[in-house]
This record gives sequence, structure tokens and C-alpha cells, in this order.
Amino acid sequence: MTNNLKLKIIFKHIKLILVVCFLMSALTIDINAKNFQPIGTVNPSKYIPAQKQIAESKNGMVTTQHFLATKVGEKILNQGGNAYDAAIAVGFTLAVVLPRAGNIGGGGFMVMHDSVTNQNYSIDYREMAPAKSFTKMYLNEDDSFNDKKLSTFGYLASGVPGTVAGFWEVHKKFGSLDWELLLEDAIYYAENGFEITPYMGDMLSKYKEKLSYFEPTNKIFMKHNPNFIGSKLVQKDLANTLKLIAAKGKDGFYEGEVAQKIAHEMQKNGGLITENDLKNYTPKWRKPLISDYRDNKIITMGPPSSGGVHIIQMLNILENYDLKQIGHNTTDYINLLAEVMKYAYADRSKHLGDPDFFDVPILEITNKKYAKSIKNKIKIGESTPSSKIMPGLFEDNESFETTHFSVADKYGNVVSSTYTLNSTFGSGVTIKGTGILMNNEMDDFSAAPGIPNQFGLLGAKANEIQPFKRPLSSMSPTIVMRDNQLFFTTGSPGGSRIITAVLQSILNIIDFDMNLEEANKSKRIHHQWQPDILQIEFSLNDATREKLRGLNYNVEVIDPATCIQTIMYKNNMYYGYGDFRRPDAFASGDIYD
Repeated sequence: MTNNLKLKIIFKHIKLILVVCFLMSALTIDINAKNFQPIGTVNPSKYIPAQKQIAESKNGMVTTQHFLATKVGEKILNQGGNAYDAAIAVGFTLAVVLPRAGNIGGGGFMVMHDSVTNQNYSIDYREMAPAKSFTKMYLNEDDSFNDKKLSTFGYLASGVPGTVAGFWEVHKKFGSLDWELLLEDAIYYAENGFEITPYMGDMLSKYKEKLSYFEPTNKIFMKHNPNFIGSKLVQKDLANTLKLIAAKGKDGFYEGEVAQKIAHEMQKNGGLITENDLKNYTPKWRKPLISDYRDNKIITMGPPSSGGVHIIQMLNILENYDLKQIGHNTTDYINLLAEVMKYAYADRSKHLGDPDFFDVPILEITNKKYAKSIKNKIKIGESTPSSKIMPGLFEDNESFETTHFSVADKYGNVVSSTYTLNSTFGSGVTIKGTGILMNNEMDDFSAAPGIPNQFGLLGAKANEIQPFKRPLSSMSPTIVMRDNQLFFTTGSPGGSRIITAVLQSILNIIDFDMNLEEANKSKRIHHQWQPDILQIEFSLNDATREKLRGLNYNVEVIDPATCIQTIMYKNNMYYGYGDFRRPDAFASGDIYD
């Protein structure tokens, strides 16, 4: 061996040791951090919902989780913009007025139907693992789990954000108005502030410990503590960041001073994201998943979203039943849905991941013969313990603070988009001097087989951490077409509950002929295989509880964790509804001719 070769090998080993030491120093920073728990609960039933009735319009519809963002989307449509323009404006505005979930420091998915091409599109602008990440970065030397806080709180929890790049790509392909115009209102609300609603004020109070830990975050969000309600939330640094994005497009975020500040703060505080990570981030156009259910076309997001795959899988099973005859939310109906959900989430635990790194068996999971094989295992009136349900074999806690928005325009273009910081207020980190709240999406990877994430979801090798990989998600933006035109859009926040909430919204409208208000107000159930718990919203009468317990279900009544944002097109009219579960949610159809 030559001396030069020996030196190269030694240098390589030194580099590896330095990287490991760097990462361990990052772990040390957060090991001593507090275990933040929200203070109390925020039950939406105590607030007056912004949505009083179903919105109607002939010329388009916007529905979001905050009434100010809805009005911005409506304004863009009135200025002659299309659904894509309005969706981008809504997304940037939510980053300001809904900071617990709306973001430019996170990522998501968008599903679109384009009226000009009569084609369906989807874009993956999910976060990516930084180049310095590695499979066992959250584990001890013996492969035991180190500390859940490491993947959920602080600088080490963040993946490379994708939102700005995703919006930029959509605008390049479909946008009709000037990019700068789409950020005007977001900049205005960031610079001048907006009034904190009672619901938002209570959310800030609930998470004040998390929001107080890092000084840049504390300075912005705790300024009015404890008197939030009626005060204005002003975000000057975020306004300046948005101005740079407005002027320079994608480069205003991924290069230059914003990228430098993100990289600097990450390096200083033990995070992994570098300037190169930001510069090299690219969203990905992916083929949407398309299936049919009772003569309706389901258009939804494919991996690394797990939502679309398993919504199709569950619909394939359920189309073998007469759900109307079984009866909505009867004991038999809840029993059937719970069993179907168990099988889907069992498959999710093993087979779903980033398709750029893992061969996801989409065709097998969504095959109707496979659905019938599961159907044959289900007997209404019986419950199969989760321990006896295994992921299918083939021959060949996401916090609840995601947010969804839907837009439809008078031209027939439809956008259904879900994006997130992951848990409420993401990692708790605001990048100093930028106003950008960062995600904690690294927790959506599997730290190791058998170790659940913050939502209790299990994963396997398919979703292990690798550099440049995108973590698995439950986000499920979906468009349903009937007779070659929009029937309705649907999507929701809610972590692991997103998939089942979207499923039930589809069943409520198609199988039970509900209007949007009825479909949204119906009680939702959830079962995700592990843990073996059947969750039901709001309340449960004693008779139903006893029947379900008689089937050996472990029943838990929960506060709402989802929020469906829906648009329907029927008889040449658009209808919209903002789910009361998030009181500031609002749909508007006051679109001018």
C-alpha cells in the first residue's frame, strides 16, 4: 500500500469520526431539553366557528383553515388568477396566519386537475433528510432508542424544507399571475400583523412552554403572553424573508442570505441542514394514484404519501359492502371500518416509504383481488386482535397540526394541497433573523423497526433514515371526479388520523349522500392497527360502547384531531365548507363574475 493511499484512508476515517462527534454534540444539546407537553386541551366546541353555513358560488371556491387565507385566495381569483395562483397565495398566507401548521419551513403534497390539458398532476414537495443524516442517528450504540425529543424538538429534528420550491414549480408550470403578486398579502399580514383569534390565542397558551424555549421563537410568539386574544401577531423578520422570496423566487429561500442564516443557525446549534442541502433541494412531479369507487374517479397522492395508497386499498375492500344498509356509524359500521383500517395500517408499517429509495408495492396493495382477500378475513360482529394481523405478503405522532386547503376556479382547475411542519409549531425552532419556523419531519422516518413515531405509527426498513430521502407521510390530498368533472375535493390535518378522516369524508358523500355540512359534522372513528385502540370523536353512548367492548375493542373517546376542507361541484354550482373542528376554518365562494 502506498503512503498516499494510507493517508487517504486515515483522512477518510478522521472525517467519519468528526461527523459522528458533530452529531453526538447535537444529541447532547437536546438530551437535556425539557420534555414539552401541551398545557391542557383546546376543544373547538367552545368557540364560535367562522363557517356559519355552506358557501356557494358559480365561479369558484376556496376553503382553508383560516378565514384570512381564504379571503386572500378569493381575492386572487377575483383578480383573474387561476386555482394554482390562489393556492400559492393561500399557502404563503397560511405560513403567516396559521404558524402552528402553515409554513415555508416545512413541506407537503399537492394534487391537481388541470382543465386545459384535462390531465391530473401531483407534486411532492416533502422535506428531505439532510446529507449528514444517517440511519441510526437517533439510536444509542446498542440500537436502543436514545430520546424521542431528539427527533421532535430542536435543530436536529428538521429536514430540508420543500414548500417554497414546491410552490415555485407549480407556478412555473401553471401560474398565470406574477409571482410577486401572490405574496403581497402574506407580506402585509406578516409586516403589519393580524388580530389573534380566541382559538389561536388558546393554542399559543397551550404550547407556551415549547414556544418559549428558543429565544427567536419566544420573541415572536410570546410577546403578548398571557394576553394573546385581541392582540396583533407581527412577524417583521418573516415579512423580510417573504419579500426576498417575492423578488427572487425560489432562490430567495434556497440561496443567498436566507439560506446562509438557516445553515449558520443549524451549524451553531447542532442541526444538520447545510447551504448545499438547501441549494440542491428539488420537489418532484409524481404520477397521481387513480382508482374508481362506485363509478367515481379517485385521484390522490402516491408515495411517499401513504394516504392515497391506503385510501384506495380501504375503498376497494368497502365497495364489497352495502354501507347504506349497514347504517352510518352503527355498531356494525364502526366494527367494519375498524377492521378495514387495521389491515391498511398493518401494510403501511412494512411496505410504505420513499419510492426513490424503496420499491413500494403499490399495485399489489391497491389490487382489488387483494382487497377481496382481506374482505374474506373480516366478519362483522367480530374483532381480530391487532397482534394477529400481519402486513400483507406479496409474491413479487405526525402531530395533528398539518393543514389542508382546496381551491377550484371557474375554468375547472382544481387544487387539493396538504402541507405541514409535522407537530404543532414544528420543532419549536425559529431561524434567527428570518422568522421561519422549522419542521420536525425527521420524526416521520422510522428510527428503528418497532419504534413508533410521535403518532404511534410503526415503520420498517422502507422508511428508515437515509440522506436525501423523504419521510413517509399520512397526508392525503384527494380529488374525486364524477362524469369527467369535479365532484368534490377532500383533505385534512391530523397526523395518523388523516387517512381515516379522508376515507370517511369520501364514504359520507358517496355512500350516504351527505351534503358538505353533514359530511363534516359526522363523528369520525380511527384505528391504526398499533396501538390496538379504537378511537371515536366527542362521545359514545353506553349501549354502543358496551357492544363494542363486547367485540373486545379497547374504546377511547377523543377530542377532534382532524379538519376536512371540502369543495363540491354540483348542478353547475361550487359549494365549500370549513370544518368546525378548527373554528377559524372558512370556505368562501363570493367570487365575482
